[in-house]
Amino acid sequence: MTTVLYPGSFDPIHNGHLEIIEVAARLFDDVVVATVRNPQKGEPLFSLADRQAMIQESVAEHRNVRTASFSSLVVDLAREVGADFIVKGLRVVSDFESELMMAQMNLAVSGVDTLFIPSGSKYSYLASKFIREIARFGGDVSSMVPVPVAKRLQEKYGS
Repeated sequence: MTTVLYPGSFDPIHNGHLEIIEVAARLFDDVVVATVRNPQKGEPLFSLADRQAMIQESVAEHRNVRTASFSSLVVDLAREVGADFIVKGLRVVSDFESELMMAQMNLAVSGVDTLFIPSGSKYSYLASKFIREIARFGGDVSSMVPVPVAKRLQEKYGS
């Protein structure tokens, strides 16, 4: 059985993230989607618990996908959940530069390889920071996020 870890801040999860999860769920036996508080990204819109709940609701149809949250190194969580690989999504070339460095560092400190899954061009423009900003100013992001996220954004901003 092959287990993969898909870590991220997912603040909030969007359809581009879901696409990566769906590909991973098709390719691997067990997919762990883990949310982290990333201090480099500033104050989060949603708490870790809320993000984890939105992910669970959004991937409920996939029996081989489970969720976690963490505040440690990704490689420590990978070891904890028994991940054979870390999975990362790539939207554009600039994503590759930073993700490659992270993958090499993770491999050096843990021996866990990272696999990159490219997003389809349909979702390559999506980024959580854009979705947060559009929603904050009353814009409609319902076509960019799963229904559970759209509901929470509606509750938060009334948009």
